[in-house]
Amino acid sequence: MPRHIRQLFSACVATLTISVLMSGCASLPPSCLLPSRMMVSVEMIFGRNIGDRPGISESAFANFVAREITPRFPDGLTVIDGDGQWRDGVRNVDVRERAKVVLITFADDAQKRADLVAIAESYKRQFSQQSVLTKVGNACVSF
Repeated sequence: MPRHIRQLFSACVATLTISVLMSGCASLPPSCLLPSRMMVSVEMIFGRNIGDRPGISESAFANFVAREITPRFPDGLTVIDGDGQWRDGVRNVDVRERAKVVLITFADDAQKRADLVAIAESYKRQFSQQSVLTKVGNACVSF
Protein backbone atom coordinates (compact mmCIF):
# COMPACT_ATOMS: atom_id res chain seq x y z
CA MET A 1 0.00 0.00 0.00
CA PRO A 2 1.43 3.42 -0.91
CA ARG A 3 2.63 5.56 1.96
CA HIS A 4 0.14 8.43 1.44
CA ILE A 5 -2.79 5.97 1.55
CA ARG A 6 -1.44 4.39 4.76
CA GLN A 7 -1.16 7.87 6.33
CA LEU A 8 -4.70 8.77 5.25
CA PHE A 9 -5.99 5.43 6.59
CA SER A 10 -4.18 5.97 9.92
CA ALA A 11 -5.61 9.48 10.23
CA CYS A 12 -9.14 8.19 9.55
CA VAL A 13 -8.78 5.41 12.13
CA ALA A 14 -7.46 7.90 14.72
CA THR A 15 -10.33 10.32 14.05
CA LEU A 16 -12.90 7.54 14.27
CA THR A 17 -11.37 6.21 17.51
CA ILE A 18 -11.40 9.66 19.13
CA SER A 19 -15.01 10.23 18.02
CA VAL A 20 -16.13 6.92 19.50
CA LEU A 21 -14.30 7.56 22.76
CA MET A 22 -15.66 11.09 23.09
CA SER A 23 -19.25 10.04 22.36
CA GLY A 24 -18.94 7.40 25.07
CA CYS A 25 -18.07 10.07 27.63
CA ALA A 26 -21.42 11.75 27.18
CA SER A 27 -23.27 8.54 27.95
CA LEU A 28 -21.31 7.42 31.00
CA PRO A 29 -23.42 7.37 34.17
CA PRO A 30 -22.47 9.93 36.79
CA SER A 31 -20.33 8.54 39.56
CA CYS A 32 -19.58 9.55 43.11
CA LEU A 33 -16.39 9.42 45.10
CA LEU A 34 -16.61 6.88 47.90
CA PRO A 35 -18.18 6.86 50.43
CA SER A 36 -20.80 8.97 48.63
CA ARG A 37 -23.63 7.46 46.61
CA MET A 38 -26.01 8.88 44.03
CA MET A 39 -29.34 9.98 45.50
CA VAL A 40 -32.23 12.27 44.56
CA SER A 41 -31.95 15.77 46.00
CA VAL A 42 -35.11 17.90 46.25
CA GLU A 43 -35.82 21.52 47.11
CA MET A 44 -39.45 22.49 47.64
CA ILE A 45 -40.29 26.16 48.15
CA PHE A 46 -43.58 26.93 49.87
CA GLY A 47 -44.84 30.54 49.78
CA ARG A 48 -46.59 31.67 52.96
CA ASN A 49 -48.86 34.45 51.70
CA ILE A 50 -52.53 33.88 51.16
CA GLY A 51 -53.47 36.39 48.53
CA ASP A 52 -51.48 39.57 49.19
CA ARG A 53 -51.23 39.05 52.95
CA PRO A 54 -49.10 36.87 55.19
CA GLY A 55 -51.35 34.03 56.18
CA ILE A 56 -49.58 30.75 56.84
CA SER A 57 -48.28 30.79 60.39
CA GLU A 58 -45.28 28.93 61.78
CA SER A 59 -47.57 26.50 63.58
CA ALA A 60 -49.74 25.91 60.48
CA PHE A 61 -46.64 25.10 58.44
CA ALA A 62 -45.21 22.88 61.18
CA ASN A 63 -48.51 20.98 61.27
CA PHE A 64 -48.40 20.61 57.49
CA VAL A 65 -44.86 19.18 57.69
CA ALA A 66 -45.88 16.77 60.45
CA ARG A 67 -48.99 15.60 58.63
CA GLU A 68 -47.96 15.62 54.95
CA ILE A 69 -44.16 15.54 54.58
CA THR A 70 -42.70 13.62 57.53
CA PRO A 71 -44.87 10.50 57.04
CA ARG A 72 -43.77 10.33 53.39
CA PHE A 73 -40.09 11.03 54.14
CA PRO A 74 -39.47 9.67 57.64
CA ASP A 75 -35.70 9.33 57.11
CA GLY A 76 -35.27 13.09 57.41
CA LEU A 77 -35.63 16.52 55.89
CA THR A 78 -34.53 20.09 56.55
CA VAL A 79 -36.76 23.18 56.76
CA ILE A 80 -35.21 26.60 56.14
CA ASP A 81 -36.84 30.04 56.43
CA GLY A 82 -36.65 32.16 53.30
CA ASP A 83 -37.71 35.41 51.71
CA GLY A 84 -38.93 35.02 48.16
CA GLN A 85 -40.38 36.95 45.30
CA TRP A 86 -42.13 36.13 42.07
CA ARG A 87 -43.77 37.98 39.21
CA ASP A 88 -47.57 37.95 39.10
CA GLY A 89 -48.12 38.17 35.36
CA VAL A 90 -51.87 38.69 35.67
CA ARG A 91 -51.52 41.84 37.79
CA ASN A 92 -48.07 42.73 36.41
CA VAL A 93 -46.55 43.19 39.88
CA ASP A 94 -43.70 41.71 41.88
CA VAL A 95 -44.90 39.79 44.92
CA ARG A 96 -42.63 39.36 47.92
CA GLU A 97 -43.37 36.84 50.63
CA ARG A 98 -41.93 34.75 53.41
CA ALA A 99 -41.25 31.17 52.37
CA LYS A 100 -40.25 27.80 53.72
CA VAL A 101 -37.64 25.78 51.87
CA VAL A 102 -37.77 22.04 52.46
CA LEU A 103 -34.73 19.96 51.52
CA ILE A 104 -35.19 16.21 51.08
CA THR A 105 -32.71 13.56 49.94
CA PHE A 106 -33.70 9.99 49.17
CA ALA A 107 -32.77 6.89 47.20
CA ASP A 108 -34.61 7.12 43.88
CA ASP A 109 -38.04 5.55 44.05
CA ALA A 110 -41.16 6.10 41.91
CA GLN A 111 -43.41 6.30 44.98
CA LYS A 112 -41.21 8.96 46.58
CA ARG A 113 -41.39 11.04 43.39
CA ALA A 114 -45.19 10.70 43.42
CA ASP A 115 -45.15 11.76 47.08
CA LEU A 116 -43.51 15.05 46.09
CA VAL A 117 -46.42 15.81 43.76
CA ALA A 118 -48.94 14.84 46.45
CA ILE A 119 -47.26 17.16 48.96
CA ALA A 120 -47.33 20.11 46.55
CA GLU A 121 -50.97 19.49 45.61
CA SER A 122 -52.00 19.20 49.24
CA TYR A 123 -50.28 22.49 50.11
CA LYS A 124 -51.88 24.32 47.19
CA ARG A 125 -55.31 23.01 48.10
CA GLN A 126 -55.04 23.57 51.86
CA PHE A 127 -53.54 27.08 51.69
CA SER A 128 -55.01 28.45 48.42
CA GLN A 129 -51.64 28.58 46.69
CA GLN A 130 -50.99 28.88 42.95
CA SER A 131 -47.87 26.73 43.03
CA VAL A 132 -45.09 25.07 44.99
CA LEU A 133 -41.68 25.28 43.36
CA THR A 134 -40.18 21.79 43.27
CA LYS A 135 -36.60 21.29 42.07
CA VAL A 136 -35.40 17.70 41.65
CA GLY A 137 -31.87 16.61 40.78
CA ASN A 138 -29.21 14.04 41.51
CA ALA A 139 -26.44 14.52 44.04
CA CYS A 140 -23.55 12.57 45.45
CA VAL A 141 -24.43 12.09 49.11
CA SER A 142 -22.69 10.67 52.14
CA PHE A 143 -23.90 10.55 55.72
